[in-house]
Amino acid sequence: MTAAATTPLGAASAPRGRRRLLVGVGDDLDRHAAVHGPRRLHGPVIIDEIDRSGLTGRGGAAFPVATKLVAARTAMTRGQRSVVIANGAEGEPLSRKDVVLLMEAPHLVLDGLAAVASAVGASETYLVAPASLAPRLRAIVDRRIAVGWARRPTVVVDAADRFVSGETTAVVDRVAGGPGLPHDRRVPTATAGLRGRPTVVHNVETLAQVALIDRHGAEWFRERGTGAEPGSMLVTLSDDREIRGVAECDIGAPLASVVDRSARAVLVGGFHGTWIDGRAIGSLALSAGSLREVGASPGAGIVHSLPAGSCGLEATVAIVDHLAGESAGQCGPCMFGLPALSDAFRDLVTHGGAERAEIVARLAATVDGRGACAHPDGTARLVRSALVAFADDVPQHAVGRCAARTPGGHR
Repeated sequence: MTAAATTPLGAASAPRGRRRLLVGVGDDLDRHAAVHGPRRLHGPVIIDEIDRSGLTGRGGAAFPVATKLVAARTAMTRGQRSVVIANGAEGEPLSRKDVVLLMEAPHLVLDGLAAVASAVGASETYLVAPASLAPRLRAIVDRRIAVGWARRPTVVVDAADRFVSGETTAVVDRVAGGPGLPHDRRVPTATAGLRGRPTVVHNVETLAQVALIDRHGAEWFRERGTGAEPGSMLVTLSDDREIRGVAECDIGAPLASVVDRSARAVLVGGFHGTWIDGRAIGSLALSAGSLREVGASPGAGIVHSLPAGSCGLEATVAIVDHLAGESAGQCGPCMFGLPALSDAFRDLVTHGGAERAEIVARLAATVDGRGACAHPDGTARLVRSALVAFADDVPQHAVGRCAARTPGGHR
């Protein structure tokens, strides 16, 4: 592995290059100013620079950042003042990158938030973060105002403590004073979000990247990563025992630089992600283009290793159980479909067999695309990938064994 070893909530060296985001500044505003310097750009020119940089969102969807900002800027020219929200809710159990970033580089996040607000003409900014970090972040905001580093205060909002709390509409709901549950997304938040106003919601890592582009420019940003997917990204690394830490990696770095090639499988993208057979690790990279070959994507930068000798079906049923219990409970696929899918997958683990695998696949198809939010879709994606990656285990479980633990079976 080329990435340095990590500890929980620690930062690792970036494969292929130096760190850009996690440089050890922390809360110290004077050190932040010395290391990064002042912001450089103001107004809509920021959108042009972001567009040239090719920056995509780091919250999971990888949507072009400039496209979202153009929509909000256009709404402002029609007399609607925009709102910008930094999303650090991080409800995903396997992710720690947002927490690490808010601890190690909070000023970059807030600078990026200010830059986006300037770009779209926003009059209000919010930062949604775990309740444990909120008092510290409020003190940082107050300090920035007191010394004149920031002109307008950012309101820090405690995130809801549940899996779906990081979904865009759930974040808007939380800022509005709600419980932090997702809503129908037929109308984009960039058009009508908080109190009906154009609302830009970006993951905190995305905003930290904006802060660097603001200072150093698009060409500098594109010096890392690939031509199609420029820049670096934060990746949370974990295995079946613990979350090992957070690494800052160039997009396009080999997957094997952060994962042991002896792993039975790798879950990329978290609980809504995709299982990848361990035999493919050596041929893949940390990029959407490479992972697309095996039906996966980097998502929010989660790489979870399943060691050799572990049962993938057992690992998956624990996740599906969790997802069924974490639904918003607002539509049939979540209220009834996910518990049924969880029960069927547990039956598959207990008894195995092709017929039970077919029932699981059928239930996954039933919930996919029918929910009020993307929670059922992500769960279905995880389940389908498990049926493929751990297909060897299905017949073994039917006879009381598991290919992962059978001598001569799958690694």
